[in-house]
Amino acid sequence: MPEQKIGILGAGSWATALVKILSNNAPHINWWARKKETIEHIQKYKHNPNYLSDVELPLEKITLYSNLKEVIANSDILLIAVPSAFMSESFKDLSKKDFEGKMVFSLIKGTLPDKKLMVSQYFHKHFDFPLTSFGMIAGPCHAEEVALEKLSYLTVACSDQANAEKMANLLSCRYIKACTSNDMQGVEYTAALKNIYAVASGICHGLGSYGDNFQAVLVANAIQEISRFINVAYPTTRDTNLSAYLGDLLVTAYSQFSRNRMLGSMVGKGYSVKYAQMEMNMVAEGYYAVKTIYTLNQNYKVDMPICDAVYRILYEKMSPSVEIRLLAERLA
Repeated sequence: MPEQKIGILGAGSWATALVKILSNNAPHINWWARKKETIEHIQKYKHNPNYLSDVELPLEKITLYSNLKEVIANSDILLIAVPSAFMSESFKDLSKKDFEGKMVFSLIKGTLPDKKLMVSQYFHKHFDFPLTSFGMIAGPCHAEEVALEKLSYLTVACSDQANAEKMANLLSCRYIKACTSNDMQGVEYTAALKNIYAVASGICHGLGSYGDNFQAVLVANAIQEISRFINVAYPTTRDTNLSAYLGDLLVTAYSQFSRNRMLGSMVGKGYSVKYAQMEMNMVAEGYYAVKTIYTLNQNYKVDMPICDAVYRILYEKMSPSVEIRLLAERLA
């Protein structure tokens, strides 16, 4: 049986980290980058000029593409690491035929803001893509620590356990341990939700009047909110204390590498959301996710006081200090 060809879509920090990880086990990697100048730089200097630039890339194992259709056509397994805010635009010229017979894994930890959909829902709705051929790769894992080869853990979630195990084996190496889960929807929702709570954590940090004690209470309540929401959205037997749920929440809420925490911290310090986004020059998925989750929850009606507070701060321009003070009265 011929070796299945892997395609990575995106050229950000996680896409770059994936190239590094998969180069340990995959014989070859097809890699799509939107900007031709990024491709030219990688080909000349063996590193990504914009993300994880210290990582030397094994060019002998990589074929770089600027044409999205071409890299999809030449790959059997696709790993998508495009920011959710840009996904609809990037994929607008693709059709159902482009994805026929493919296996797709998402590393997008957010929602499509223009469609109010999770990535799996978008694929299923717009490309009639079977959910049995769709998977999610989740943390807790920051690309920056992968670049440093610090021991990290990944969870591959897919309803087809054979496909999940195949991808977990490809990802496993000296500094990556990968396990599997059959709770694809729960893991996918958690990956988006935890960014909202990281923004909340950052806001509290930015305000300066809330310390570690409060942060612990905030995160303890956040995992309860996540559990309530995903148990209503996709009821099944699951343990949200596992790494793909609680672990991913913890690292995103506390880590110095968390762009969602950074966005929240700047907002807590008094910066406007727009200015904070421009200053960061990175996509904080929690900004888009909170609007989608808030909208969806109008139907689910799950009790989500932290999510609601973040939504009001980011989208209704409510005072962070007032919202967090009111929120603090509800937490226990």
